[in-house]
Amino acid sequence: MDQKIIIHGREIRTQGSFPRVARIEGDSYRFLDDPESMVSALRSNRHSIDLFTFLPRLADNTPRHPFLIEQDNVAALRVTTFDQWWNQVLGFKARNKAKQAEKKGVELREVPFDEQLVEGIWKIYNECPIRQSRRFPHYGMTRETVRQHAGTFLDCSVFLGAFFEGSLIGFAKVTVDETGVQAGLMHILSLLSHRDKAPTNALIAAAVRSVAARNIPYLVYSSFSYGNKQRDSLSDFKERNGFQRIDVPRYYVPLTAFGKLAFHTGMHRRLIEMLPESVITKLRGYRANWYNARVPSALQGN
Repeated sequence: MDQKIIIHGREIRTQGSFPRVARIEGDSYRFLDDPESMVSALRSNRHSIDLFTFLPRLADNTPRHPFLIEQDNVAALRVTTFDQWWNQVLGFKARNKAKQAEKKGVELREVPFDEQLVEGIWKIYNECPIRQSRRFPHYGMTRETVRQHAGTFLDCSVFLGAFFEGSLIGFAKVTVDETGVQAGLMHILSLLSHRDKAPTNALIAAAVRSVAARNIPYLVYSSFSYGNKQRDSLSDFKERNGFQRIDVPRYYVPLTAFGKLAFHTGMHRRLIEMLPESVITKLRGYRANWYNARVPSALQGN
């Protein structure tokens, strides 16, 4: 069962049961300047936490803390100017897609987080229960749940909207870290019914423009690969838009004897992360066939 606690003004989320793993809320977008102090506070805290884990900023990804490490990765784009990205980094196919959005009448702009945006995000989330041959976890959310889910870190986030004939057909949320040197695409999603207009490509371009205008040197688009899953359509999409894989250390701090045992035996990982890529590929195929038999592929974004 998930649990949240506040330590040193930070919201800490714990997940799992055996072991209980804790991390700061939004640990891909929020970072610790003094992790040793946080670890000390966690050790003296009476909450049952077995392992604490955190990521450093990209600018600080050389291992330097005295904790256990596993290699993680991010999909990152080094941003100088929008024109440099557009003309020298962006792939030909992705550039044409972004142009296609403009030609078909898609308008991009920064938008406030208000009821109109919440309504638009709610419609996008509830368009289809299946995306890319898997269950879409946000399908079925109420408007209030959408407001809570999308409304985190409002003091340091920029929302971008893709509009067609006045209606929201896609959105992105860019969250900037405390130092202003790294921004992350926390959310980016579009209506499947408007995919012929390539709104997601247009939103990537809008995000790069927004980050460049704020002189933020890095834009991160989540992980490049997950576990033993090395390549898929999403990682190809990221690469075509100029994002590259950068390996980063993920630190782990055992807070109990069981936490130490769990780390060294791999119990802190999800099962899917320990399976061979060949097995994962077969399982993805079975999953895709199962969902395709129930929801027409034309509605899934495949």
